Amino acid sequence: MVKVIELSTSNSIINNYIAELRDVNVQTDRMRFRRNLERIGELTAYEISKTLDYETVYVTTPLGEKETNILVEQPVLATIMRAGLPLHQGFLNVFDKADNAFIAAYRKYDKNEDFEIRIEYYSAANIDGRVLMLVDPMLATGSSLVQCLDGLLHEEMTPKKLHLVAVIASAEGVDYVKKKLRKYDATLWVGSIDDELTAKAYIVPGLGDAGDLAYGEKE
Repeated sequence: MVKVIELSTSNSIINNYIAELRDVNVQTDRMRFRRNLERIGELTAYEISKTLDYETVYVTTPLGEKETNILVEQPVLATIMRAGLPLHQGFLNVFDKADNAFIAAYRKYDKNEDFEIRIEYYSAANIDGRVLMLVDPMLATGSSLVQCLDGLLHEEMTPKKLHLVAVIASAEGVDYVKKKLRKYDATLWVGSIDDELTAKAYIVPGLGDAGDLAYGEKE
């Protein structure tokens, strides 16, 4: 079953960063765009950290010992290149000892502007029995996320818990992910859910192409 948490329904500084990501007057600053994705990643990672398993240890200080709770194990952080890199970096800033996984996927368009998702590369740590966090800024139809996850996982590599993260999602994409990933113990963390999805699978109002805004337009 997939649980959905929309972070923008509660007042927090995340809403400021999402507003700047959407704002055409701020989007021209690529460094700020990337940094806002990174900051949203850091804050979302902190929220997810509250749900993880902890154990009690004793830390030796110069003046004695202190009992404290630390993570039982580090998660595996996965992202879809290239747009997912700043968001992934935010997670890596928080879970700085985590293992990582990277996926190269893109939309292949035909002459009618229809497209299919093509995946050319996986590089992943061992995921079996571990907490996996897959982050990508935009969740449009949801098909690329599900397809990438299917390629990353199989019967011999099943996560103990799955956290999916998107900054902006369409309502249609959220429903698709909930339907397709019911077999997992999963939580979908979304900054904001928008109602409309165009015929070419762009989220409205969305924010545009996150990869182009972060790194420059593709040829």
